Amino acid sequence: MNTLKEKYNSEIVTSLVDKFNYDSIMEVPKVDKIVINMGVGDAVQNTKALDAAVEELSLITGQKPLITKAKKSIAGFRLREGMPIGAKVTLRGERMYDFLQKLIDVSLPRVRDFRGISKKAFDGRGNYTLGVKEQLIFPEINYDQINKVRGMDVVIVTTANSDEEASELLTQLGMPFQK
Repeated sequence: MNTLKEKYNSEIVTSLVDKFNYDSIMEVPKVDKIVINMGVGDAVQNTKALDAAVEELSLITGQKPLITKAKKSIAGFRLREGMPIGAKVTLRGERMYDFLQKLIDVSLPRVRDFRGISKKAFDGRGNYTLGVKEQLIFPEINYDQINKVRGMDVVIVTTANSDEEASELLTQLGMPFQK
């Protein structure tokens, strides 16, 4: 079992029950899934760019990404409905905890001038969205083998009912929020 999951089951559940006075341990919020999305705008002209993004995303997550397609045509971007323009991965279970631990312990501290992540990125329903400017912060990506620096969105979906509960959950999991 992942050490982050063990920590959640042994320590975090009891501290959240004490703090928020839950009647049952089933009410305690937990991380439900993590969705990683990488938009590849230059895939309209260069289809190989999407293949490279899919390869990098599968290296980072350990799971095959789903290719996302354009929902509508936009003439200014030379975009047609149904064209592949991005990739996403939904992580659950053991892979989710492995990715979260790698994000907290290894990847985020590798960001240049890192002072913590913002506490303002909660959506009102207990989900947290984090933007990563470059995929180079992940240890699986070799700097010499990438052809373009791309960013990605990491959405951490929790079962929390409020942002306060989700913030407390992620803080106790070790998420490095700004002071």
